[in-house]
Amino acid sequence: MRKEIKEFLSLCKKSNSKPLIVVFGPTASGKTAFSVELAKEIDAEIISADSRQIYKEMPISTALVTKEEMQGIPHHMIAFRKADEPLSMAEYKEMATKFIEDIIKRNKIPMLVGGTGLYISSIIDNYQMPEVPPNKKLRKELEELAKEKGKEAVHEILKKLSPKKADEIHANNLRYTVRAIEIAKSNAKQMPTTGKPKFQTFIINLEWPRDLLYNRINQRVEMMINQGLIEEINSLLKKNYENTLPAMTSVGVKEIIPYLEGKTTKEDAVELLKKNTRNYAKRQITWSKRYKNVLNICPLKEKNGS
Repeated sequence: MRKEIKEFLSLCKKSNSKPLIVVFGPTASGKTAFSVELAKEIDAEIISADSRQIYKEMPISTALVTKEEMQGIPHHMIAFRKADEPLSMAEYKEMATKFIEDIIKRNKIPMLVGGTGLYISSIIDNYQMPEVPPNKKLRKELEELAKEKGKEAVHEILKKLSPKKADEIHANNLRYTVRAIEIAKSNAKQMPTTGKPKFQTFIINLEWPRDLLYNRINQRVEMMINQGLIEEINSLLKKNYENTLPAMTSVGVKEIIPYLEGKTTKEDAVELLKKNTRNYAKRQITWSKRYKNVLNICPLKEKNGS
């Protein structure tokens, strides 16, 4: 695998192309450890592609990389927003692109690492997003519809407006569904389109046997509970953040809130968190199949030297 990456970087240098290493994988697949070890080998810096690790008040629920885990490798786009300061895909693309360009200028290798597919696609495919301001009235209407009839009802609206976009966004991702409807209903002539790629990409997908991945997920959830996940979420509730914020509806937070509100037991909340995390991993695995010429790596085999 290292040989293939070095060959890729050599070709980029010869063709004067801008290289970008992308490391993707489902939650609990070991992206942090894998990317740090690789970064040390190829003199790289890491740009996070995780829509939850942008929040600085949620290190446990987002499994935020620690200074010890970084091992001296610079990490960008992590822990820089409060929970009530969501980041749009357009904002992410603009900020991440600047980091990538800067890293290349300093003769280092940029590595895009994370599990948020839309963030990664926005960079790889150079998404061109129309400038559409937020429509608070429409957002409120769609959020109320989701509460009354479920997220699928909102997703059905997007299907009628833009079937192609609806295929790209999972029905459970209410925030992106609402934003897509917002754009589709605006005066913009088109939905986000792909542009000419800015970077030459080498994509690595971390994959595990499904039973082993689910076991890792269950173990991670237990570890997060022991680290103080419940206390962390309780501190967010005390700040009176709106429960519709992306941070408050993310996996790892929304399952614990009912327990803190006395609506369910701790045991049931933890089991629901495990289930929802496994389901999220399934969606990430499905997304990873959209790109061709991907190097699939099992970290377990890498560790065993096979």
